Amino acid sequence: MKTPCEIIVWNIVPIIRKEFAKNLIENNNLNQREVADKLGITESAVSRYISGKRGILEITDDEILEEIKLSTKKIAAKNRQIVIEEICRICRLLRSKEFVEGINYACE
Repeated sequence: MKTPCEIIVWNIVPIIRKEFAKNLIENNNLNQREVADKLGITESAVSRYISGKRGILEITDDEILEEIKLSTKKIAAKNRQIVIEEICRICRLLRSKEFVEGINYACE
């Protein structure tokens, strides 16, 4: 049985990073190297997110997708510290909407 934190690390964070990477490229005109730098990850990780090899679950909730767009605007304009804040913010939103079973009570 996985703890809620394990579920978040293995399932939720990659989904959030994937959405951030896609939005930074598509809506903020950044390349993969710039996205990697903004998110504090490797270029190869960005490539895996963009190709769908990592973060395989899809977010379809329009409210969450809009919040992710707002997050990526902040990330594009600010330093790396904002990435942590925005990952946590989106994670809380996903938990509140019970996106993945077993994490709605994690990290309280």
